[in-house]
Amino acid sequence: MYQISCPTVVDGATADTWELQLTAHPSVNSKLKRCLDIVGSIVGLLILSILFVPIAIAITIDSPGPIFFTQERYGLYGRSFRIRKFRSMVSNAEKLKSLVQNEADGLIFKNKNDFRVTKVGRFLRSTSLDELPQFWNVLVGEMSLVGTRPPTKDEVSQYNQRHWQRLNVKPGLTGEWQVNGRSHVKDFEQVVDLDLQYQKKWYPMYDLLLIVKTFFMIVGRVGAF
Repeated sequence: MYQISCPTVVDGATADTWELQLTAHPSVNSKLKRCLDIVGSIVGLLILSILFVPIAIAITIDSPGPIFFTQERYGLYGRSFRIRKFRSMVSNAEKLKSLVQNEADGLIFKNKNDFRVTKVGRFLRSTSLDELPQFWNVLVGEMSLVGTRPPTKDEVSQYNQRHWQRLNVKPGLTGEWQVNGRSHVKDFEQVVDLDLQYQKKWYPMYDLLLIVKTFFMIVGRVGAF
């Protein structure tokens, strides 16, 4: 069992100081899950190596700016790490965020018609190709193929004790949230419910089942925008 103080995890946390008990979930130490992550991430990085050049060219032609979007996220037990995605928004998207109405409830931000998303970016999101670079995070052990959605600093700074339970497992490229509606799930508390449901239902082959479901959702472009 791990014990941390909320404000020491995220600078500027608005919550009162409280001691948080984090218990290692069985998936964290599962060798079978780690083997699946390694094999899956290698396959994913091979796909990335094939698609990198055409995706990079398309992003550059469609919208000036960097190829990648880099952001600090929080994972297992509140440990910070950096993810990279293929950029799917205009380069000054963060500065324009205040102009976009949040259609979600709680600590997540969603807008189906977000004007900051580029034409190429909308395609990358609908096919989840924008997340290909995160296979590197899986390979080095910061993420898993299956887990919770990795939260941002702004989100974590507002967590209560129930929300922190999400981070008893590694964040994943996919999970219960992605196979149960993806962007159509707009209530943060429902996202937390799905994450905690995954922890209760988990066994090694369950990850494989969610990966298969995710594949069919991506092929059918279900729930992503």
